[in-house]
Amino acid sequence: MHMSDALLSPAVGSAMWAASAVVGARCSQVVRRDPDDRRVPLMGVLGAFVFAAQMVNFSIPGTGSSGHLGGGMLLAILLGPHAAFLVMASVLAIQAFFFADGGLLALGCNVFNLAFFTSFVAYPLVFRPIAGPNPSRRRLAMGAVAASVVGLALGASGVVLETTLSGITSLPPRPFALLVVPVHLAIGLVEGLVTASVALTLWRARPELMPGSEAAGGLRPRRWLLAGVAVAALATGALLSPFASELPDGLEWAVARATGGSSISAPTGRVHALLARVQRGTAVLPDYDFAAAAGSRAEGRSSAGSSLSGVLGTVLTLVAALGVGPAIRRWRAR
Repeated sequence: MHMSDALLSPAVGSAMWAASAVVGARCSQVVRRDPDDRRVPLMGVLGAFVFAAQMVNFSIPGTGSSGHLGGGMLLAILLGPHAAFLVMASVLAIQAFFFADGGLLALGCNVFNLAFFTSFVAYPLVFRPIAGPNPSRRRLAMGAVAASVVGLALGASGVVLETTLSGITSLPPRPFALLVVPVHLAIGLVEGLVTASVALTLWRARPELMPGSEAAGGLRPRRWLLAGVAVAALATGALLSPFASELPDGLEWAVARATGGSSISAPTGRVHALLARVQRGTAVLPDYDFAAAAGSRAEGRSSAGSSLSGVLGTVLTLVAALGVGPAIRRWRAR
């Protein structure tokens, strides 16, 4: 559900940049004031895992489309909503700047749709009431599935609202919503099952890591746990990403169906042109493949390009998320 710049007007894109920046600043304040920084290493490895997991598209039966994990609910469950928002924003920024996945003008929308709705709507209003303060396996799984479905449905609805406000007349709101929201309900169900499985595994290993639970304490994640998540992230990015489905993702599929198969051309305004040039200059592996081959390959991504992108993106996300720790300590020192 990574929006491209072609779906947005400069006014809407700028407004969503501002909204996401305000939320991000507030999240930074909350994380900075938390005296317990034991989750900082976990932020790094989970961010890397989410980046890698988003590269693995799976087909949605009967639609001709594919989906990928968002990861926002998993981050919220294991890190709390404020840290989850910051980590997801880091993931999406790296995808946009280094891999041209999602537009730069659309980055504020993508952060809001994938991070805000999961962290500050679905997590507190759906997951927490279902899971409770000391969740059982069943309640945690039910909460993760329900919250993942709601979070992705809200994000898809946000896409419809943002394109409508941008005046994209080729995407009439009602038909577009009837396509993009249901397909993301299906994607959300798969994401919920994966989120529940990962959260249950980590919860059984270290229940005190669950924010807001009665077991929460001051212990740091064990090194073996951090190493295991980091290895899983690298393995997912390097080994599984080449096998991702080549079908269009849910958003691309819905746009194509709503427009009758015609693509939406990028606006020719100065803002769009400038940001397109910036992205071409920063994207080292556009579309997770070698730039030289991206325009000539006939089918799909090359395996080598996907694997390299998975490893590079995983490492970049790990470094970016871990950088939050020193920043927090510097702020506290002041």
